[in-house]
Amino acid sequence: MERREPLYIVTSEEMRQIDLYVIEELGVPAVVLMERAGLGVAEAIRSLFSQKNYPRVIVLSGPGNNGGDGFVCARYLWDWGYQVEVLLFKKDTEYQGEAEVNLNILKNLGIPTTYVSNLEEVREFFRNYRPDLVVDALFGTGLKRPLSGLFEEVVSYLNDYKNENSKVRIVAIDMPSGVSGDTGQILGVAVRADLTVTFECLKPAHLFYPGKERSGEVKVIPIGYPWQAIKNRYSASLKRVYLDDYVAKTFYRGRRGFFHKGKAGHLLILAGSHGKSGAGFLAGLGALRGGVGLVTLASPKSLQPIYCQLLPEALTLGLPEENGEISEDALKTILSALDGKKALAIGPGFGLGKGPEVVLSTLLETVDLPLILDADALTLISKFLEKLRAYRGVKIITPHPGEAGRLLGVSAQQILKDPLKALSELIHLTGATVILKGPHTLIGEPSGQIFVSSIDEPGMAQGGMGDVLTGLLGALISQGYSSIEASCLGVYLHGRAGLTLHRLKGPFGFTATEVANYIPLMINELETLND
Repeated sequence: MERREPLYIVTSEEMRQIDLYVIEELGVPAVVLMERAGLGVAEAIRSLFSQKNYPRVIVLSGPGNNGGDGFVCARYLWDWGYQVEVLLFKKDTEYQGEAEVNLNILKNLGIPTTYVSNLEEVREFFRNYRPDLVVDALFGTGLKRPLSGLFEEVVSYLNDYKNENSKVRIVAIDMPSGVSGDTGQILGVAVRADLTVTFECLKPAHLFYPGKERSGEVKVIPIGYPWQAIKNRYSASLKRVYLDDYVAKTFYRGRRGFFHKGKAGHLLILAGSHGKSGAGFLAGLGALRGGVGLVTLASPKSLQPIYCQLLPEALTLGLPEENGEISEDALKTILSALDGKKALAIGPGFGLGKGPEVVLSTLLETVDLPLILDADALTLISKFLEKLRAYRGVKIITPHPGEAGRLLGVSAQQILKDPLKALSELIHLTGATVILKGPHTLIGEPSGQIFVSSIDEPGMAQGGMGDVLTGLLGALISQGYSSIEASCLGVYLHGRAGLTLHRLKGPFGFTATEVANYIPLMINELETLND
């Protein structure tokens, strides 16, 4: 079935509010939603883990609705021929609501259920039953504190059991137990799932490490939520969108009718210094591969012959230099060169000396072109953030976690612990559209709209990748895309090129130059999707 909605990314509290609205105000019975959730999990299991290869199943059912979803899943698997045993972590007389309804159905069908009150009982059950597949239905997305007591012991034992029995597969319902759904951090100890089946929306922990690693493959299944009504009621909450093919194609605009290079814009890139000339080349290449009409690569004049040879399609502008970087005297030439330009990109290999610092500081005060800042420019900007905040034009910054940490005065590790929080703080600090690079790169703007890239490509962990992205962003802005459109398209095309190279050449070892050269093929894929 063709998707008609983007995938939203919601916190546990936002999901709880949506659940309550659907059940209490729209009147969709909770028992119906639990039925569809449990069925969806069972169908996902059957599609990946056949009854022939994984005949014996244990369902670990916790005390709440997650356990109830496990009961429904157990029933369907049993009906399809799996040998199913259900372990209860609460006495059967203590289950309530929809979970109680579905537990009673299991009893009526004669599906075995066993209450366990200590770890030794769990160990003995596993030793005797020797499961091929375990369903983690202990806790869902709402877990706020570290697992303790029996649950902590059981999760640790389950991970050890899997380590000792490599063929065993673990499927988590909604979220691996022990993972914070809102940040992806481990709450003491957490299940290591091979598959996580979640409902209607993604949760942050499915995308951000270490929660992503614990989730394994993630499947999002519909269970009957009326999204037109939900969007009308909760439009302010649905600000986080999963940036995949479906979403990217809504931004892309192909070229139709009479077209010439003037329509594709002219980008000026300030980049390159002695020892970092490749950064300028890569930014220029990224811009050309992104379809810009003209690109002028402005750099220390001694680098001009290099760029003329490496990138003959680019115009070059040689600037006065000092100690291998542009000098303060370059400012007048740069200001003159901005005439007729559609965008300005600054940073790749730019340098960190007095000349680059004065030039950047002055440009922030005197121009209003759409501006993309990366790399060295982000290091320099930390000295005069107030100027960036006050910048009159469109502005995009593209920090990686280390650069983001410098801007916010925290460590890169702190950024990675809660990327969504860091993104929000960067936007508030700078007033810019922010691209926080990393696994599942985040894009956000001051309006509150956030996009999270669907692509997590470890093979792109190599120098020069960000330089290509900077040029690509400048190309898209120069062609008339808004800052959020350019950011989403740029991140998508850049990541897709890396993903394609992974598939064609291997998991790593491909270069930033190759990524740039694959961008037109990725544009062609978007063109095809829109046909």
